[in-house]
Amino acid sequence: MNISLVTSNQVHAIESRITRSGRTVSKPSKCVLITGASGFVGRHLSPFLAQRGYKVLAAARKHSGDFAGALPVQMPDLSYPADWTSLLRGVDVVIHLAGAAHRRLSNEEADRINHLATAELAAAAAAAAVSRFIFISSVAAQSGPSSPYPLDEEDTPSPQNSYGRSKLAAERAVRTSGVPFVILRPVVIAGANAKGNFATFEKIARTPMPLPFGGLQNRRSILTIESFNTAILTSLESASAVGQTFIVSDEPALSISEITTFIRQRNGKRAKTFYFPESLLRHAFFAVGLASLWERLSGSLVAESRKLRSIGWQPRRLHAIESPPIKS
Repeated sequence: MNISLVTSNQVHAIESRITRSGRTVSKPSKCVLITGASGFVGRHLSPFLAQRGYKVLAAARKHSGDFAGALPVQMPDLSYPADWTSLLRGVDVVIHLAGAAHRRLSNEEADRINHLATAELAAAAAAAAVSRFIFISSVAAQSGPSSPYPLDEEDTPSPQNSYGRSKLAAERAVRTSGVPFVILRPVVIAGANAKGNFATFEKIARTPMPLPFGGLQNRRSILTIESFNTAILTSLESASAVGQTFIVSDEPALSISEITTFIRQRNGKRAKTFYFPESLLRHAFFAVGLASLWERLSGSLVAESRKLRSIGWQPRRLHAIESPPIKS
């Protein structure tokens, strides 16, 4: 099943509409295609880049809300091969966010959506002479949900699930496609309406009762959505980024107690954590069938972003975030 996106005439009409809208800057701006633009990261990234003078094509299967300066365009179902030729006409940079993550995936689904679709788009981007292809991978391409040592880009990847394996396969496809590329491996991303692990942390932190995490000394790297936007901008603008793979994380890594405190204080609430023996807490989680949640809460996953910092990116210092007034 082959899916066509938009015709050449429609792409030229898009460029014309962008120019007539008055959103162009004084010199010709780069045209950036963002796939998966209706997702959590895309909804923040599209207006972020548009506000900085880029022509942004926000590609998604379903559009909702205002993209604030970006132009919504239709993209295909990645479950099937697609012809990207028309949509890539006139595009300078592709930022590939689209994929399947926060649901159970068979090995075949993950490979088709996250790996093969990425390979097809990267090959099409190379054929279209796109100047940069920024692939948003994941730290899951490198590690399972916890690691006994801090991660960096020199480690041998060891993904532990179909999602991570499909992302790693996609990275390899991008590297061999011939398109100038940058690969980003973000850790769990924090922000309002975030998905994945941070959504789990947020749900737990929003409970009104005190939490028994005061005794957990694990450390987990997290990344605010604001920092991720600037990391992508660095990847887009720095010549030193091309051909490189970068872990993306803020500093410092936090314990689960500090993460829940961070979330509660951001929402104007008291921290309300207390000490409870880790061994007893672990037993309680296992007894009610929450072993996987326990690993996410109690395991450590520290990922170093020194390599990305070395080309000029500045992560957010999480401990320097000012807490809003505490509500009683």
